[in-house]
Amino acid sequence: MKIGIIGGTGMLGHHLAIAAQLRQYEVVIIHRKDSNLSHIKDLKFESRIADLNDRGSMIRAMEGLDYVANCAAYYPTVPKPLAQEIKTARLQMQFFIDGVREAKVSRALYVGGSIVLPKNPNGLGHESLDYPQEPESTNAYLRVKWLMDYMAKINAEDGLPLVIGIPSMTFGEYDYAPTTGRLIQDVANEEIPAYVHGLRNAVYAGDAARGLLLALEKGRFGERYLITGENTSIEEIIKMICEIAQVPMIKKTIPLNMAKFISKSQEIKYTLFRGSPPTLSSTALAILAYGQHLDGSKAKEELGYEPDLTVKDAIERAYNWFKKEGYIE
Repeated sequence: MKIGIIGGTGMLGHHLAIAAQLRQYEVVIIHRKDSNLSHIKDLKFESRIADLNDRGSMIRAMEGLDYVANCAAYYPTVPKPLAQEIKTARLQMQFFIDGVREAKVSRALYVGGSIVLPKNPNGLGHESLDYPQEPESTNAYLRVKWLMDYMAKINAEDGLPLVIGIPSMTFGEYDYAPTTGRLIQDVANEEIPAYVHGLRNAVYAGDAARGLLLALEKGRFGERYLITGENTSIEEIIKMICEIAQVPMIKKTIPLNMAKFISKSQEIKYTLFRGSPPTLSSTALAILAYGQHLDGSKAKEELGYEPDLTVKDAIERAYNWFKKEGYIE
């Protein structure tokens, strides 16, 4: 069987391709023309060029595939007008959906974010939590993730064979960007003077990929599945990084409101004068501010998923990879 992976040159997509190969799938990497394929030279795959901004290319790239996973869903990186962020997310998600429908893919997976789950005041975050309507927040990351999650659900209700997989905070090898691994890099290089308190669930990328593949294979269409590791906190994660990297523990913390002020100031400066992107982006801040402990029981009961590695193991593997690749001095 053929599985197409959009975002296969990224950390999660790379690990998903490895998991798929172990299950004897024929892997098709769907990537942009300018993607760096040297990042996935360890994989055996068919290459298909497409762009999530190009509807026709997405349909053509999915032709003949049994399964497809979108590990490259849009998220804000540098400050742009909110309306523009929402327009881009809607367009890219619609073209992914059109590709699945027009190419008659049997099963598809959209990889979303746990930020779409409102905080549960009475316990753990779980898949059934929903905003009663579109959030009024001006945070672009929350708004685009909510929109794409909503589009996935309503199209599945209309018959699209689409499952929603939501991995928690993910650490692992092949994080070339880097994404969540930026925290490991910056702490290990002693470039973070302070941090914001927050609750998190964290998982090893290899475990997350295995859980996402199970969701793609077994998940009920239109359903969300949280792919989790361990419930922890930003403080505990930073402690683990400091211990592994053998650097002093960061002592200072900053209140969330102050972090929001710093982030907004940096984004205004970037918008007006360009230069380097903000070191504390609204996306990073949203991930910190909206974090909560998560309940992974649905994936365990319906998919048979359980993580193999601890958070500390995941951080250590990621740290060793960053060190080998020269990200850490």
